[in-house]
Amino acid sequence: MSTAGAQALRALLARCSTKCLRRASHSSSAAASFPGLRGAAASLDSPAPQSRRLLPAPRAAAHAPTRTRALASEAARGGGGGAREGGLGDEEEAQEWAVEWEDSEDEGVEAEVGDGGDGGGVVLRDVAWGARALAAAEEVLSERFGDDVAMFAFKVSPKGYVYVRLDKLTNRYGCPGIEEIESFNRLYKQKLDEIIETGEIPLDLALEVSSPGAERLLKVPEDLDRFKDMAMRVQYLVEGDNDLVSKQSLLKDGVFLLESVDIQAEHCVWKLADVKENRAEAGKGRPLNRKQKDWRLQTSFTAVKKATLYLDSN
Repeated sequence: MSTAGAQALRALLARCSTKCLRRASHSSSAAASFPGLRGAAASLDSPAPQSRRLLPAPRAAAHAPTRTRALASEAARGGGGGAREGGLGDEEEAQEWAVEWEDSEDEGVEAEVGDGGDGGGVVLRDVAWGARALAAAEEVLSERFGDDVAMFAFKVSPKGYVYVRLDKLTNRYGCPGIEEIESFNRLYKQKLDEIIETGEIPLDLALEVSSPGAERLLKVPEDLDRFKDMAMRVQYLVEGDNDLVSKQSLLKDGVFLLESVDIQAEHCVWKLADVKENRAEAGKGRPLNRKQKDWRLQTSFTAVKKATLYLDSN
């Protein structure tokens, strides 16, 4: 790879953009770049001059996961490791590869528990080097981080992408700090570089390290106790209560607080959360009425089809 090509690739793929999970009423974002980056992509704080971006646009709710992206290989840093298979001969090819970040293979697919993304879990997709990359990530966590940082999700792609989501167990929302995200990214990239030199995994692995964010799916019942004091948006099935729908199940959703969980009976009880969405039903500006406060919903674990944290806009 030419020196110019290596510089362009490094600038495009080593860019670090971070956003911390915060309450909506105190939402803010911070962006940081590694030293030496020079205009590789449009600023996240200004409109993009083109239809495709290296990094995804900020999510509307301002609760996007902290995210850092980089390239793991000597070649990407201008070393003698050689170019990625297929070659990137100039800046244009480098930019075309980098922009693939936004073209997610899972785009348009609804998240589900264990999908390696918002649903957490590990997905190796039969990639030959996936298990070695996973082991390396686990080594970094066990050697350099405390028990309060865990792996929420890990996924690899045959194209050479590695996605890691870290969970901060002692944080209210499960969001690691910017420093922790960047530290893991740096240490993991170093370890991948070492493994690349042995030939166990291919050159030029593109790495994304992030936090789960508010859109993470909660596992039922495993995650309920951890987030029991927080409002959750819950999609659940209810049985029809008349002859026309007696053999059907209806999907409903609402914003609830968990009241109790019965592991043996495999069911949980919910009450309405005191949030703007529920207060609106009582009348503009009014608190929850007595009927709403006394209302309870009992669901089986299997009837809960989706649960996520809910962050009120007020």
